[in-house]
Amino acid sequence: MATQPLALGAPIESRVSRGLWRDALTRLRRNRPALLGVVFIAIFVVVAILAPVLAPFDPNKGGLGRTFAPPSAQHLAGLDKLGRDELSRVIFGARISLITGIVSVLIALLLGGLVGALAGGIGGWADTVLMRIVDVFLAVPGILLAIGIVAWLGQGLPQIMVAVAVANSPIFARLLRGSLLALRETDYVTAATSLGATRARILVRHLLPNAVSPLIVAATLSLATAIIDVAGLGFLGLGPPDPRTPEWGTMLTDAREAMRRAPNLVFVPAVAIVISAIGFNLVGDGLRESLDPRLKR
Repeated sequence: MATQPLALGAPIESRVSRGLWRDALTRLRRNRPALLGVVFIAIFVVVAILAPVLAPFDPNKGGLGRTFAPPSAQHLAGLDKLGRDELSRVIFGARISLITGIVSVLIALLLGGLVGALAGGIGGWADTVLMRIVDVFLAVPGILLAIGIVAWLGQGLPQIMVAVAVANSPIFARLLRGSLLALRETDYVTAATSLGATRARILVRHLLPNAVSPLIVAATLSLATAIIDVAGLGFLGLGPPDPRTPEWGTMLTDAREAMRRAPNLVFVPAVAIVISAIGFNLVGDGLRESLDPRLKR
């Protein structure tokens, strides 16, 4: 009789876990702003994946017409200073923004998650040293830190990804560390400790799985920040070294000199940046409300 509760424990725990995620998905489906964000992200992803099919012209092909030509039936977003189709360049720029945003957030999640797990899971001197290092990075504005890293490493998409990742990783470290410190005081962790579970086993099997939800929300919100940071670096002249690269921030820099003559060259990439950032922010807010029943509408 003593072994019967142990045999039933795993299925019951599994059903409870599936129920929690199913309830969160149900709440997310009822969140209209989040659904609007999903639509924005879906459009963004489809455009990035199908850029060669959707773009009417080669993004780097110049001489298609008069420079700074206004929008027309053939060129819906006009032509830039080299006579390149602006719409085609914005479409291909979505691919660059999506790749750099996702990769930089994944790197930030890995770096910040590792630091946060060590600080919150081990504690003691490791927590003190790691969190003081994180505080130093948090004391510097993220965009300034990214500018310094790109200036040190040199221009290029890999360098931009690393710079944006390092600038965002302290957020994940702080968030995971705080979640782990709160979970260390729960009853099931105390029970596991009394049964002789090692600190590493408690961290991997009990603490980290229950601290994933805040990281998912933070990663979604950080995607919007990453896209804006990448565009900001490009606008400041720290984007891809090849000036022909259709990157949204670099396109804004090129269009700045003709802002009055051809305002459409500023408007189109700016709208693309805003829509993609709003989409990830709406989904991130929706996930936060869905995964935390206390915030449900």
